[in-house]
Amino acid sequence: MSEIIDADRMTATTTDGRLPGQRGQATRQRLLDATLEMLSTTPWRVVKVIDIAKAAGTSPATFYQYFENVEQAITVLAEDLVVEASELADLVGGDWSEETSWETALRVAEGFLSYWEANRVVFRILEFGNDATDTGLRGLRVRALNAITVALARTITMSMPPRTGQKGAMTSSPAGSDPMAVAGTLVAMLTSVAAHRYGFEFWGIRTANLIDSQARFIHLAVTGRPGPEAMVGREPLGTLAQPRTGPVLGGEITAHRTPRR
Repeated sequence: MSEIIDADRMTATTTDGRLPGQRGQATRQRLLDATLEMLSTTPWRVVKVIDIAKAAGTSPATFYQYFENVEQAITVLAEDLVVEASELADLVGGDWSEETSWETALRVAEGFLSYWEANRVVFRILEFGNDATDTGLRGLRVRALNAITVALARTITMSMPPRTGQKGAMTSSPAGSDPMAVAGTLVAMLTSVAAHRYGFEFWGIRTANLIDSQARFIHLAVTGRPGPEAMVGREPLGTLAQPRTGPVLGGEITAHRTPRR
């Protein structure tokens, strides 16, 4: 029998259907933590139950009391993405009135980056590690991001004034007339920036500036109003670090080529 997590995420049955006590719950959590730690340095397909159990200070037999295999432990970790996404969706549904909309946009941008960072290892597996054989993992990334996309689309629909001129009245954002298309584009932006955060930092682009830029796109798309001027995140423009000047792509290879005669 597979592990079952209750609605409050407080208890879970073992693989044989028993309800573990407090000590059992602590053991299960240690196994999940050890799994996550190993996944941060090792491709998930080569992670072994015996290694997870050893890292958690227990035995493979104990691991199998709570999870049928490594993939199921990863699936439990991934399910948390969906739960946390609903919490982020609540943040998207915050106050978008003119007095507080900019702070709300910043909180959404910051919140998504924190959400991705806290789950970076699992997102990497869901992005690159699931195929037709990984039945327990399929769709979890979509479910997590869909909750945020739907929340953004709903917020855009509710925030924008009706636009008439065609048949009936319709809601429109400066970013487009279809709220789901706008929301999907914003979520794609948020996920891509979060995934490449450290690459941006390498080139001298500060995280505060990434958050500011994303918040501006979100704010304009939701409210139709630009963000405040002369600010980057919460810092004056004059404090910005200058981006690095990188090498020319392929320059090193070109420099070592044998000249043609």
